[in-house]
Amino acid sequence: MKIKVMSAGAVEGPVSELAPEFARATGHEVELAFSTVGALRDRFAGGEKTDVIILSVPAIEALEKEGRLLAGSRADLGRATCGVAVRDGMMMPNIASVEGFKRMLHNAGSIAANDPAHGGSSGIYLADLLRRMGLYDEVKPKLVLCKTGRECAIALLRGQAEIGITFTSEFIAVPGTRVVGPLPQEIAYVNGYAGAIGKDAVAEPARAFLAFLTSAASRERFKSFGLE
Repeated sequence: MKIKVMSAGAVEGPVSELAPEFARATGHEVELAFSTVGALRDRFAGGEKTDVIILSVPAIEALEKEGRLLAGSRADLGRATCGVAVRDGMMMPNIASVEGFKRMLHNAGSIAANDPAHGGSSGIYLADLLRRMGLYDEVKPKLVLCKTGRECAIALLRGQAEIGITFTSEFIAVPGTRVVGPLPQEIAYVNGYAGAIGKDAVAEPARAFLAFLTSAASRERFKSFGLE
């Protein structure tokens, strides 16, 4: 039997590795679709069918309240941390403090980030952060806006951006990028992710998949991508 899984990009690394293992263990084929939280939420709320949906915890909670998910099916998967990365071999900026982070923004010629218009959680947060810091007008011309966090990482590899800012789990999933570190504690952004079953889903294989993702071995895989 085939199950469809719609998943936020922040957990693409471990989910894309674990899905084939689940298929081999159970015989249930898994069709994966990755995008931003906002885009997937809108597709699902608009009527697109899926067996399992993995989004940020607030988005899952909202869908639960709307009655779009199978009651009691939510499974918490991990927490992603927003951070900075560069391409392997490039100089690592010092972002241990807010002032260091501001210096990096000032000195960088180009910065890959999620486009808020596509519903990426990190991109929405970064745009708001830059406005709060009074740096939005300075940084905006340098932004290389990407549809997903994975595209941010690829922009680094292609030399389209010097710096990338999104969830560190999305950089770890793309070889050739190097995580500098999380945003400084005072401006840190951490987002929890959870999976749940669509109200009209094929429930048993979907339950089995969520159980597989939350097993002890799978949790170690999530941790290897920086998802605690």
